[in-house]
Amino acid sequence: MTAQVVTLPWNGQSWPGRMDDGVPTFGYRSAPAGLVTRRQLRDAGLCPGGQDWVAQLKWRRGKSWAALYRLDTAKPSPGATTAQLYSLWKANQVLRTCTECGRTASYRLPKFNGRRCWDCDRTSGGEAA
Repeated sequence: MTAQVVTLPWNGQSWPGRMDDGVPTFGYRSAPAGLVTRRQLRDAGLCPGGQDWVAQLKWRRGKSWAALYRLDTAKPSPGATTAQLYSLWKANQVLRTCTECGRTASYRLPKFNGRRCWDCDRTSGGEAA
């Protein structure tokens, strides 16, 4: 099998890869510099900023793939809004509140015992409700 070369449309650079359905496609760990996955953008504190993905990675014989975004057009991530943070706080409160006594623990209560705190679980014999 001969190696193919893809010309990247946004900078004219040639790179080893192939075209799949009109999209530049690269193998695992072989994408050109300046193209990153969404997870790599997030780790850098960036987001795609409305841009569509421009290339893709494929590995495991095409069973796994990841979209690639241009790093030079990415924008800083705005972060979570106050409403989103409050919603997460409320959800965590529910997961930390005992269903039997109503006390709030400093940890998430396990599902296997009906979201009861350890004190209530001990007094009721440890059987899930």
